[in-house]
Amino acid sequence: MIFTELGVAGAFELLPQPITDSRGFFARVWDADDMSTRGLVGEMRQANVGFSPATGTFRGLHLQREPDAEAKLVRCTMGRAYDVVADLRHDSPTYGRWAGTVIDAARRNMVYVPPGCAHGYLTLEPDTEVYYLTSRAYAPDSAYGVRYDDPSFRIELPAAVSVISEGDRRWPDVAL
Repeated sequence: MIFTELGVAGAFELLPQPITDSRGFFARVWDADDMSTRGLVGEMRQANVGFSPATGTFRGLHLQREPDAEAKLVRCTMGRAYDVVADLRHDSPTYGRWAGTVIDAARRNMVYVPPGCAHGYLTLEPDTEVYYLTSRAYAPDSAYGVRYDDPSFRIELPAAVSVISEGDRRWPDVAL
């Protein structure tokens, strides 16, 4: 896999390197040892999938606070989405910054989100499906979020948000 660091410390875009032949291709999309040698969380505990029929659907920005902070590995399995990572780690050199990249089913690229960072995505096509692994099981008491339009982050999305949950719309402003 090719690892490209995003603008948030510890967040990466991962691009599988397919080996092709007459049958099609084969590619590694997860390697716990490779992740661990890079200082990233190498063990995942839960798999989740989100399907959005409408373009412009925003989900997030979500994270779990300590003691349940989680890493995520996010992949778009149908359609395209703009994936966003926002750094809420006070001890991070990129605290208060965000990074975004397009993930899509055709490229099969993924985003690694380190623990302590909020994550969300905006669908860029109808019928978009996002599949992700998390290093911790969901813990409702540790769930937290940031609005995509929080003035502290000034996140720039490539398209308008047309669908968002009331819960995601109501997260309080972050005081950076």
